[in-house]
Amino acid sequence: MKMEAPPGLKYSKEHEWVSTEESVATVGITDHAQEQLGEIVYIELPSIGEKVSKDDPFGVVESVKAVSDIYAPVSGTVVEVNEDLPESPEVVNEDPYGDGWLIKVRVSDPADLEDLMDSAEYEEMVAREKE
Repeated sequence: MKMEAPPGLKYSKEHEWVSTEESVATVGITDHAQEQLGEIVYIELPSIGEKVSKDDPFGVVESVKAVSDIYAPVSGTVVEVNEDLPESPEVVNEDPYGDGWLIKVRVSDPADLEDLMDSAEYEEMVAREKE
């Protein structure tokens, strides 16, 4: 099964995706990440107003297999949190690029986005990891 990495999004080495609208970045985990994790049972997210730093953990996702940190692909301030996830973490498995988004961040340094991969680069990286 070909994993989905929709074009138009940016991707991090830690398997997060980012979609930006002006200076606000929506962050989630990729289809590949949710597939690797398996059934997600618990998600811990930061609060609105918290600062996140690029490449540092901002939350935790717990699946039936493992507990994993979620890393911030950009630095900035959390402006919105997906309030539905604590109650229904499985949405991240079902719709990682849609209703399963995690947080929205006001990006403090737009250059952070330039370090991220496009969908083709990300798919290539995942393919290499699977070898």
